Amino acid sequence: MLVSMAAKCLAGLATGLRKKFGTYAGQVVPTILEKFKEKKPQVVQALQEAIDAIFLTTTLSNLSEDILSVMDNKNPSIKQQASLFLARSMRHCTQAALPKSVLKPFCAALIKQVNDSAPEVRDAAFEALGTAMKVVGEKAVNPFLTDLDKLKLDKVRISRKIKGEETRVAFSVSPLQPSAGPSKKGKLSSAAGGKAKKTSESKDFTESELSVEVCEDLAAGVLPASCLQQLDSANWKERLASMEEFQRAVETMDKAAMPCQALVRMLAKKPGWKETNFQVMQMKLHIVALIAQRGQFSKTSASVVLDGLVDKVGDVKCGGNAKEGLTAIGEACSLPWTAEQVVSMAFAQKNPKNQAETLNWLANAMKEFGFAGINVKGFINNVKTALGATNPAVRTAAITLLGVMYLYMGAPLRMFFEDEKPALLSQIDAEFEKMQGQSPPAPIRFTRKSATEEEADDGEEQEEDEGGRGQDIMDLLPRTDISDKITSDLVSKIEDKNWKIRKEGLDEAAAIISDAKFITPNIGELPLALKGRLGDSNKILVQQTLTILQQLATAMGSGLKQHVKALGIPIITVLGDSKVNVRTAAMTTLQAWVEQTGMKEWLEGEDLSEELRRENPFLRQEVLGWLAEKLPTLRTVPGDLMLCVPLLYTCLEDRNGDVRKKAQDALPTFMMHLGYDKMTKATGKLKPASKDQVLAMLEKARAVMPAKPAAPAKAGGGKGSAEPSRADSNASKKPPSKGKAAGAAAKKPAAKNLKDEEDRSGPIFILTPNAKEQRIKEEKQLKILKWNFMTPRDEYVEQLKTQMSTCFAKWLQDELFHFDFQRHVKAIGVMIERLESEREATIGCLDLILKWFTLRFFDTNTTVLMKVLEYLKLLFAMLNRENYHLTEYEANSFAPYLILKVGESKDGVRKDVRAILTMLCKVYPASKVFPFLMDGTKSKNSKQRAECLEELGCLIEGYGMNVCQPTPAKSLKEIAVHIGDRDTSVRNAALNTVVAVYNVCGDQVYKLIGNLSEKDMSMLEERIKRSAKKAAAAPAKQSATERPQREHPANPNATFLRKPAQEDPNKLNESSHPSIPKEFQLDLDMIEMDQSRVCELPDLVQHKLDELLEPIMIPEPKMRSVSPHFDDLHNSTASTINFVISQVASGDINTSIQALAQIDEVLRQEDKAEVMSGHIDQFLIATFMQLRLIYSTHMADDRLDKKDIIKLYSCIIGNMLSLFSMESLAREASMGVLKDLMHGLITLMLDGRVEDIEDGQQLIRSVNLLVIRVLEKSDQTNMISALLVLLQDSLVTTAGPPMFSELVMKCLWRMIRFLPETINSINLDRILLDVHNFMKVFPKEKLKQLKSDVPHRTLKTLLHTLCKLTGAKILDHLSMIENRNESELEAHLRRVVKHSGNLSGFKSDRGNEKTGLRTDRMSKAKVSDILSEIFKKIGSKENTKEGLTELYEYKQKYTDADLEPFLKNTSQFFQSYVERGLRMIESEREGKARIQTSAGTTGSCDCVLIPQHGVDSSLSSNNEELKPAVYYERLKILRQRQGLENTSRQRPPISSLLSSKPSVASSTDMLHSKLSQLKESRELYQQEHNAHSHSPTHAHTRSSSPAANLDDLKKRLERIKSNRQ
Repeated sequence: MLVSMAAKCLAGLATGLRKKFGTYAGQVVPTILEKFKEKKPQVVQALQEAIDAIFLTTTLSNLSEDILSVMDNKNPSIKQQASLFLARSMRHCTQAALPKSVLKPFCAALIKQVNDSAPEVRDAAFEALGTAMKVVGEKAVNPFLTDLDKLKLDKVRISRKIKGEETRVAFSVSPLQPSAGPSKKGKLSSAAGGKAKKTSESKDFTESELSVEVCEDLAAGVLPASCLQQLDSANWKERLASMEEFQRAVETMDKAAMPCQALVRMLAKKPGWKETNFQVMQMKLHIVALIAQRGQFSKTSASVVLDGLVDKVGDVKCGGNAKEGLTAIGEACSLPWTAEQVVSMAFAQKNPKNQAETLNWLANAMKEFGFAGINVKGFINNVKTALGATNPAVRTAAITLLGVMYLYMGAPLRMFFEDEKPALLSQIDAEFEKMQGQSPPAPIRFTRKSATEEEADDGEEQEEDEGGRGQDIMDLLPRTDISDKITSDLVSKIEDKNWKIRKEGLDEAAAIISDAKFITPNIGELPLALKGRLGDSNKILVQQTLTILQQLATAMGSGLKQHVKALGIPIITVLGDSKVNVRTAAMTTLQAWVEQTGMKEWLEGEDLSEELRRENPFLRQEVLGWLAEKLPTLRTVPGDLMLCVPLLYTCLEDRNGDVRKKAQDALPTFMMHLGYDKMTKATGKLKPASKDQVLAMLEKARAVMPAKPAAPAKAGGGKGSAEPSRADSNASKKPPSKGKAAGAAAKKPAAKNLKDEEDRSGPIFILTPNAKEQRIKEEKQLKILKWNFMTPRDEYVEQLKTQMSTCFAKWLQDELFHFDFQRHVKAIGVMIERLESEREATIGCLDLILKWFTLRFFDTNTTVLMKVLEYLKLLFAMLNRENYHLTEYEANSFAPYLILKVGESKDGVRKDVRAILTMLCKVYPASKVFPFLMDGTKSKNSKQRAECLEELGCLIEGYGMNVCQPTPAKSLKEIAVHIGDRDTSVRNAALNTVVAVYNVCGDQVYKLIGNLSEKDMSMLEERIKRSAKKAAAAPAKQSATERPQREHPANPNATFLRKPAQEDPNKLNESSHPSIPKEFQLDLDMIEMDQSRVCELPDLVQHKLDELLEPIMIPEPKMRSVSPHFDDLHNSTASTINFVISQVASGDINTSIQALAQIDEVLRQEDKAEVMSGHIDQFLIATFMQLRLIYSTHMADDRLDKKDIIKLYSCIIGNMLSLFSMESLAREASMGVLKDLMHGLITLMLDGRVEDIEDGQQLIRSVNLLVIRVLEKSDQTNMISALLVLLQDSLVTTAGPPMFSELVMKCLWRMIRFLPETINSINLDRILLDVHNFMKVFPKEKLKQLKSDVPHRTLKTLLHTLCKLTGAKILDHLSMIENRNESELEAHLRRVVKHSGNLSGFKSDRGNEKTGLRTDRMSKAKVSDILSEIFKKIGSKENTKEGLTELYEYKQKYTDADLEPFLKNTSQFFQSYVERGLRMIESEREGKARIQTSAGTTGSCDCVLIPQHGVDSSLSSNNEELKPAVYYERLKILRQRQGLENTSRQRPPISSLLSSKPSVASSTDMLHSKLSQLKESRELYQQEHNAHSHSPTHAHTRSSSPAANLDDLKKRLERIKSNRQ
């Protein structure tokens, strides 16, 4: 009492003081909020009035802390009242008074309450959020509601609408009018509960559970005493009488006075639902229905009776009454709640009859009530249980229920059952198929409470509900949050620089969305990443991104709205792309998004106008076309559309005609929303000339301006009627009361028609990359049925439907497979219209289109057939223009069925089919069409036989004999058989065809046709004579253009016109040469009119023309085994080789041997061997794979005959020998492949198991020979690199056989021996890089630690030989080594070069150049760098001498070096200083050279002057290998010349000299090379000085001494050699 009085006092103070009371608000509000825990309604009401009055004195932001502090209170009443106060307060706020800083914490607190366990707290929270949404707008609140699921978000929106209606009364309660308070407040709180949901699942009328005693008391007050007494009588008649009284009492009872719970509890009293007499039970169930219909029936009351009703629903006699009771409860307590309870109760029992009938009742109830508010998830598990039931009736009922649900939900319903067994799924699909195209009936029953509530709903709400209904169905589906899968790695992949990695990222994103099926709007950082890809330079990735965005639209549903600005607008940007297919994909994506989001989000803000501002004609025409299509379907648009008007006016005057046209089309649709006046006013800023034009267009647009779509009519006065219709029927104006059918017709809203129109405006074919290739692959792998039948069976049609579903627009597919032929005609009409605009997509789906038309060839309807042929003519004409060639897969699926129609009885059809066959030969080789026609000649239909024969004749006439497949002889024999046909037209056609052959190949025709009966032969001869006369009679008539047509072209697969007389049917009205550009056409009219110029004809040379009249011998055409069509040959050869090579590595020995034999046959013929070019690596890989397979598997398999293995080895080695005998092919082998091949061959040589087999030794000798061949013929750089890497690997891994590395080194020595001949062709840089890598792994110390020193010596020999052959220039070949300090290579090379003296002595360099061993052209950049360094040195005081020396040496080395650029910018003094310095160095060096030449005594001097050439004289002259003893004698001579004792060293034994391992660093090879150098350098020296000497004296002084020494040495060597022999 005191609390109430205090509250009223506060209310009075606040009202009186107004704003001045605001300072005290913070002190009293927390206390009032705490007091809301009081349960008494009077106290709560007084507190509400007080806090409402206080709020008017202050602001919500001042009270926010106090309110938020009680939001987490444990007491539900406090939380509820705080939320309700917040809701009421917000209604008094403006948008400015609720900034984000205030709104955000309130929303966070309210979202927690939405999930509270207490229903009253939840409802209050919904109300507060709904009010906030109403005040500040959905857009402002949505960012704070991302954690709410869709159902809860919908409750908030509904609450917004309801509260919006009551804003006017919310605060009309004044503390100064206390009497008005309770009634108004009561209305408000009732609304708070009653309208929390669309249906009456509400707290509008609740009652607590009453005890039995209370119920008896209440029932006694309204029922006669006798009735109550007899309720539980043992006599059934008394119980029946009691029921009758009960019924009369209920029928006369006032609704307000009816105690429903008490009455139903009385009915449930013993015997209750166990009543054994069916009459009593029927009456009892009927009374339940009456109570539910007439009273205020709560869910509490329903809970008392539902169990009993469900128990009797399957009863034969009482089932009908039980269902009637359930329906009445559905009307009282809402169907969604009732359905959920009833189904769960039925499946808690084990009675299948009850379960089946419950599902049947629910199916019927859905039709009667509509689908509004049904929580599918609530009973979907029970439906799944029913589908798996053993009782067939339960399964049938479940499938029937699903059929009804499908009417409302459509395809998404199937998602719940995709895991079911295929057999069950096919039954469900069959049920869905039955419902396809049906319209859901209009509701005839409504939840009573919702019906009264909804009368207040305005048109806007109705419209929103219509639009959102389809989405509500989707929201029943479970959604996955994929944000945790959108990792930073994935995002960085999508944004990677490498397009392949970007593609991988997009593939992963697509897979994530695809796996999740339905997703929440939270997708992490994916939008930003995808936005970047829409502008990707790689158009394939742009298209892939658009495909992912389409996926997103389907997966996310209406949640997509929040991504419109971030991701949707960039899709519009892609509409400006220059490629048609990208624009088409972008438009498809845009349509998919708009279907989910609606248009409002796209039109809000400046984004759309900014896009139109881009001066891109493609973008403008696409966007304006899209707006022209969408705007007429909208009832309202945001004001921001006005921003697009100035740009629309700009587009009206665009220089691009298409943009202007689209702008004109869009003008009326803009006007219907913005109005003529606004549009006219907007022209004010235009230039006067433009303004006049635009105003004239506005006047025209005004006349054709469409009307706004009307609001959808309400059916039955409630929302329940507004169920979404999926049928394609027109709306009817009949009221629903006329019956279900009328209701169904009335149901179709206008918006749906518009949506259908939207659907049909998109592309009809969807271009999916590689889809056709995938279908071809599946058919080849027999994963799907091959398109081959006499008549199409259902499985073919179903397969085609499935394949088309991904490539065809849904509506088009429905039309194409409709049972009504007129729908087919309509669909083909659309395909004809879109043929040009969707060329690429048509070609992408061509196989499916042709397959569908083959099905139509089996139809009997002529109208469809003619339409089909019309489309096919246009299609093949388009394919010809696009230079498209049919694949074999497409032709095989179509041509045989087209040929069936060539025998049609109607002339028009036959004529069209002939025209199509003519065009078919332009897009598919005539030689491949020929076999189809040959098959057609075997038909039972004589017309078809005759037509096919005529066509064959035309083909032979047009393309010559090469068109006859498989051979002319075989084809002609089959054709000639028809000369004896009993049908005249067939006989004539056969004769004409043979005559056509005669015209091509003359008398040879008789040989080709084989033996004919006498009668047939005479007919043929007669016909040939007649044709010869005709030909002779009119030779002059044959025009020049026709003559080439008669001559058969060399290429039978070429696609020319077959019949000169037949024109492409759709080009008849065009010029005869439509492809010639206008500027190159002759103006015939002008030429005819021009009489002014007289042309003088030149004198023609007179020829003897008599010889032309002599008969001509037509040469016999030779058949080529391989088709000469280049593309076909190239493709088939390459693919054949690939196939054969793949078989080389087969695990089956015989397969591998056959493949090797085929390749060997090719390799042995030099003219054919070139086809292997480009396949060498592939072949070698297959070969060493087979070698590994033999080594690891076949050799270990005792079951295999070892002879087979030897045979396989022999084939491999034979092939290899053939291959490596051809240098051009051998050089194609790459380094990696050679390495693996050598590994395989050396492993085989060391395989002890092979030696034990018969012929094993011979095999190993062959391998030895092969290895030598491989070393000689391969690319030498690749070979040396391969051996170095192989050696390195063999030394690193000790697992292999010990001899392995030794054999690799032997191969390397052999390669070193080839170096003098091959040094010019090898890539030194690569070899030095490999040596560098080797020395990194094996430094000098590590090599010395190996058991053998041979690897170390091998490496030294290789480097020494390279240095010897190239000199100091070898140091210029280290360019590929990034870090030279990583190995000792450079240091080693410098030591070797220095030791051999190649760094000094320019003569030797010149000698090198003259011998032509190697000329190294340095790049300009490198030259520039070197010279810059040299001139820097000359310019510095310390290094000037060194710089001049280097410059001199450089000039000697590169005689053509141009120093002018470096000298021109310097002073005259510097230039003369450089010239003087160079002359001094030259004179100095010449002096030294003379002294050294005349002395000629020391070996070191010889080394300086004689260039180090590595040409082996013994090998280069006569190729005879000298014996080691000779080297020994030469060594003795050299030692004598140097003054050394020969006795100091023992002569090595002959055996050591003959050993297989040469001593590398000081070996006989080196001695040999030294001697050869001496010999060659003498010749060079003489040549050089003969060419350059100034006087004979000079020449003599420089050359006499060494020449004498060398001659002496040569004589002594010859003497030794003769003694040895």
